[in-house]
Amino acid sequence: MEVHSRGSYPSNALSNFAGHRFVIDDIQCNSMEGFVQSLKFKAPDMQEHICSLVGMGAKKAGSGKNWYTTQTLWWRGQPIHRSSEGYQELISRAYDCMFEQSESFRKALQACGKDARFTHSIGKKKENETVMTEKEFCSQLHRLQRKLFNV
Repeated sequence: MEVHSRGSYPSNALSNFAGHRFVIDDIQCNSMEGFVQSLKFKAPDMQEHICSLVGMGAKKAGSGKNWYTTQTLWWRGQPIHRSSEGYQELISRAYDCMFEQSESFRKALQACGKDARFTHSIGKKKENETVMTEKEFCSQLHRLQRKLFNV
């Protein structure tokens, strides 16, 4: 299944652009896109604002940030190297929070069925060019699919 914000349900509801509310580390997020774009900002108050955004608004807020020159991202004032294990753990934790707290996200994942295979062809493939590669994104969806269906 090709996951895309302009796709039909449930594909569009699994996109990071979709509005799914969740809280991570006492920060309210209105979409996964808002969360991942917030990681490009060092200031915690700016991160909190970006976390409140959804869809293209979140994407635009993070565009043009030169995080990739140092490969440093931020969460709550703490630097995180893009290729670190800590970064992967943070992303997984965010997806776990969304999975646990957003019924609409779980319903969309359930609507795909336990055998769906996710793709995201518009996603970048190189880790040093994006906060989330196609592989990382699809891996999170597959991980949560297995959790949902207990497989």
